[in-house]
Amino acid sequence: MLNTKPNITAVDDFYQELIDLHRDLSDDQSAVVNAKLILLLANQIGDLDVLREAMRAAREDVDALRESGGGT
Repeated sequence: MLNTKPNITAVDDFYQELIDLHRDLSDDQSAVVNAKLILLLANQIGDLDVLREAMRAAREDVDALRESGGGT
């Protein structure tokens, strides 16, 4: 089961690390880093059912935004 409740103990530190990870990267380089990070975290999770649930949750709001004509 996917945990969607806040679970990061140092959330501000995490966000800063994420920002720093992308600093000075082009959009293409940033996309590659994101893809690699996703695959590393997916491997850490390991459970395909949880990964599917996470993918559905990630896509849900994006689809709603697209259908309403918002976003790019």
